Amino acid sequence: MTVLVHLVEPAAWRAALDTGALRPPSLADQGFVHLSAPGQVHLPAERLFPGRRDLVLLVIDPARLPGPVRWAPGVPGDPPGMRFPHLHGPLPTSAVVAVVPHRPPAEPVLPRPDDPLGRALTLHRSLRVRRAAELRDVPGGVAVLDPGFRYSRDDNRLVLHEPVDAGTVAATAAALAADAGWPHVAASLTWAGADDVAAELAGRGWQAEELLVMARPAAPPIPGRRAEAVDQREVHDLWERSWRRDLPPSEADLDEVVAQLVGREHRNDRVVAVTDLAVREDGRVVSAGQLRVDGATAAFESLTTDPAARGRGHGDAVLAAALDRAAGAGCDLVVLEADAADWPRHWYARRGFVPVGSTWEVSTQAGATTESSR
Repeated sequence: MTVLVHLVEPAAWRAALDTGALRPPSLADQGFVHLSAPGQVHLPAERLFPGRRDLVLLVIDPARLPGPVRWAPGVPGDPPGMRFPHLHGPLPTSAVVAVVPHRPPAEPVLPRPDDPLGRALTLHRSLRVRRAAELRDVPGGVAVLDPGFRYSRDDNRLVLHEPVDAGTVAATAAALAADAGWPHVAASLTWAGADDVAAELAGRGWQAEELLVMARPAAPPIPGRRAEAVDQREVHDLWERSWRRDLPPSEADLDEVVAQLVGREHRNDRVVAVTDLAVREDGRVVSAGQLRVDGATAAFESLTTDPAARGRGHGDAVLAAALDRAAGAGCDLVVLEADAADWPRHWYARRGFVPVGSTWEVSTQAGATTESSR
């Protein structure tokens, strides 16, 4: 299935998520949005954004556009006879099936609209890259770093999508940990067949966790009651209680660790549209989850329910509200990651989520052997 692309600054894309459409200056000045075929995008990138590596490529399904795309000649200097696609109207965010960081000279991986695994992996990788305080190129992908949240493995790790061997993963992560002062070494292995590398690292004392990538359509809705949308600060107390239960009692600097793990979450809304959904009992938030919308793809994350409030349908209420909002935003796909060895994967399966693939998270504490993942 053929896709089109549009190169844009991340801030412009984030603003479009709030309005439902991207309206670049060319729409007012020339009457259309400049698009490209995947093999053409390097030409406007070099002409308009020379040397930039902080942009994103919007992957567009032409079948979702409200009007036909017209092909027209480029500008002087483009290859003779080359024609570029033009959209004569705003670009709906619901036509964008993926948002890919543009980091030349690396070749971008563009998922097809009908590939739920590719779209899910792109969203999970892209979010980490787009919110990172610092990025470094490494064999097989990139390293994301954020010294302001050094205890967060999600924000200080390797994010790898091309095959590399276990020795390269270990050496690269250890070198970065030493240079950046990480208290851990961690990597996401997101290519097909990464289980062999994960198994070898587990044999070296690393913790290796397989995550099932699960997906379902945003509609039809799940029947039943709905959670309410809340300011994220109202969920902080629930998150803090959860982290204090889950972290080992021996965790050094426990208060600082918990503060960072709670405090990091607000940054997601800088790059994707985030809605926090919650259920209250006696005015107190006892269950919550988060919906992250990035064009036509949404991710459901961080479903948490107080142990004393479980078994009352709160998780269903939160998930149902998330699916409603995803459908309302024009998403056709909702994705999540679930521990392949834990019971929630069955809970999600009963609610329409289907496994479409898996990834591996590998980690170890710097200077030690294993530590619970966060």
